[in-house]
Amino acid sequence: MNLFRIKSLKSLQNEAAQEGSHTLKRTLGSGALLALGVGAIIGAGIFVRTASAAGNYAGPGVMWSYVIAGIGCAFAGLCYVEFASMIPIAGSAYTYSYATMGELIAWIIGWDLVLEYALGAATVAIAWSEYLNKLCQTFFNFTIPYALCHSPFQTELATGLHGMINLPAIFILGVLSLVLIRGTKESANVNTFIVFIKVVIVLCFIALGWKFINPINHAVIVPPNEGGDAFGWQGVFRGAGIVFFAYVGFDAVSTAAQEAKDPQKGMPIGILGSLGFCTILYILFSYVLTGITHYKQFSSSGPGHEAAVAYAIATNMPGYTWFSNLITVAVLAGFSSVILVMLLGQARVFYAMANDGLLPKMLAEIHPKYRTPAKANIVLFIFVALFAGFIPGDIVGDMCSIGTLFAFVLVSLGIIIMRKTNPTAPRPFKTPFVPMVPLLGVAVCFFMIYHLGWENWARLFVWLAVGFVIYFGYSIKHSKLNNR
Repeated sequence: MNLFRIKSLKSLQNEAAQEGSHTLKRTLGSGALLALGVGAIIGAGIFVRTASAAGNYAGPGVMWSYVIAGIGCAFAGLCYVEFASMIPIAGSAYTYSYATMGELIAWIIGWDLVLEYALGAATVAIAWSEYLNKLCQTFFNFTIPYALCHSPFQTELATGLHGMINLPAIFILGVLSLVLIRGTKESANVNTFIVFIKVVIVLCFIALGWKFINPINHAVIVPPNEGGDAFGWQGVFRGAGIVFFAYVGFDAVSTAAQEAKDPQKGMPIGILGSLGFCTILYILFSYVLTGITHYKQFSSSGPGHEAAVAYAIATNMPGYTWFSNLITVAVLAGFSSVILVMLLGQARVFYAMANDGLLPKMLAEIHPKYRTPAKANIVLFIFVALFAGFIPGDIVGDMCSIGTLFAFVLVSLGIIIMRKTNPTAPRPFKTPFVPMVPLLGVAVCFFMIYHLGWENWARLFVWLAVGFVIYFGYSIKHSKLNNR
């Protein structure tokens, strides 16, 4: 029994070349992959985490938080593209780790990816619920009862009401899981349509909001430190770890590599193209948002901490109430596309792990008609719904961020190892300046992990401990590689 036995690059490439009813169908072109990346990235991060990071930690310096997070993602993104073009197969960082660092590390990263994709979907579903309440209030003059749209761990400060279950979050997860079961191409078409709408809305917010920027709100870009992680450059660094959640998703494109028509061409476009485009949008968006509304109004005790963008427009852009209403609808649609891509990515990771015997084989079963991992989608829905229905969004979002950063670290290290172990393997895309770029990716990601705080480190270790119990209790006994 070898815990660090490596799955050979040749065997992975053979898997990628297989065709038939038992494999995923190649239906995605470069445009669809780019739209998947943008669809996953622009969502709860830009509309929710921007305001949260500005109000509680970074102030207007959240712009710098996005720059720091974007640099880390750029280094990791270059590494992802090399792997995705070399190994065009489902599984993303899990598969890459299996090929470079062995089965135990692959299991760790596969289990860690649940934090990224599954909890990422849960976080956005919770934000979707908040904006649905805003829409109901605006258009139908009623609100969903607090108990039915908040977790049991949340209490409304003004009334003392307690949450019970977040039903709207569970509802949207169920609807999008059904879309994914129906087919990857159909899901990608839905996503592309939604992406067009939300990019137009973001650009309109930047253009319309620019003339309402109050210079007083930007008089001090990095407010003085108020103790701990609140403001100052310490707050900017903490904000980078928080808004990093806004970038979660560009790597989800790599999970669809086995469904790409031409992965060698489509992966670089999908991953690097979506990352670069969204980084520019994020910086401009955060500049306008903190310019039209004072950052302290977005703090956890401020009036604009929920549905922050709609609040900013309604209170500080007179004459644009109609746009506040429109952006609420667009945000709901935008969140839906993020959830869609996150669920797609996680189902493909489950599919890859089950194919290797590390998870029950039913998760690798392909629907005979739709050619999608339908059972994996059903199990995933139940799992994600438990988090979305019963855990507060801030906790779930921070767990997602630390899990993703950890995955980026291992993918960056994997590039260095793969260059040593398979130096002559064909590489349609090569990460430049190896090992400098991967090592910089590791350094920036660890820097953001450090500033997420000890409580998130503790949650990560508990999560990994649960993963080890599953691995040594089930996975190692059923591993195809170890039982070969």
